[in-house]
Amino acid sequence: MSLTRVHNLSISLDGFATGEPQSLETPFGHAGERLHEWMFDTRFWDASGSAGVDDAFAQRNGYGIGAEIMGANKFGPPGWQDDPDWKGWWGPNPPFHTPTFVLTHRPRPPIEMEGGTTFHFLDATPAEALEAAREAADGQDVRLGGGAAVVREFLAARLVDHMHLVQVPIVLGRGSRIWDGLEGLEDAYDIEAVSAPSGVTHLSFTRKVAS
Repeated sequence: MSLTRVHNLSISLDGFATGEPQSLETPFGHAGERLHEWMFDTRFWDASGSAGVDDAFAQRNGYGIGAEIMGANKFGPPGWQDDPDWKGWWGPNPPFHTPTFVLTHRPRPPIEMEGGTTFHFLDATPAEALEAAREAADGQDVRLGGGAAVVREFLAARLVDHMHLVQVPIVLGRGSRIWDGLEGLEDAYDIEAVSAPSGVTHLSFTRKVAS
């Protein structure tokens, strides 16, 4: 069976993956780009960038992925459902290149983009969304793209097999937090921490194999 994976999800020291308020002008709220600066210097982001530790982790994002799931707040700013012409933040050729399932309480017809990305809009539980994504992935893995609320829901439903978080040394104090309601999560995963020269810590969670 294919795996459900999270990659390159940046969080603050206090666990927030997004600041507030989110808007068209400020997709990550008061966090700005601070959560993602570690990535901007990598070859994953820029061909002239570094090939160090950060790049090695970032590059794992796309291997073996056949479908993506994301939340409504990752697809667009608050209120995008009221704009029939909104097709996401990423322009005509989004970076996913797979069937991509957007979880929303207001579904709309699929949108086929350039480069192999087709956005499908589902009002579904995590288990239902994962079933649809796995079917579309055709034996490959499913990437859970975020945001924090969606990842938290899938973790609570015990549907995440591998998770890569990047802990950035800033404190946001408010926003969308990943850890709420997940007490004891560490019992289900083998966890590895790798510190990078950039100052971030890469946290890898791999589901323990039942004995």
